Amino acid sequence: MYLSVKKVKPLNDYKLLLTFGDGEERVFDVSPYLSMGKFSELRDISMFNSVAVRFDTIEWANHLDMDPEFLYEKSVGIEQVKV
Repeated sequence: MYLSVKKVKPLNDYKLLLTFGDGEERVFDVSPYLSMGKFSELRDISMFNSVAVRFDTIEWANHLDMDPEFLYEKSVGIEQVKV
């Protein structure tokens, strides 16, 4: 199955609400990655909130992006979290 991100919404606590191509909504927690390389730039909340959909995945204003398969694998269904 080809995974694509169609919508992204930044949430509190460095989480993202992702909507995939099939309509499934999942929540991805970015906080475990904030001490790694370029991810540390996302601690700046304005940079974190700059996230947008680009080419079937997400990208921030600092040109950091993430693989949609990784996002899906490491995210949880929306029913498992309080949004």
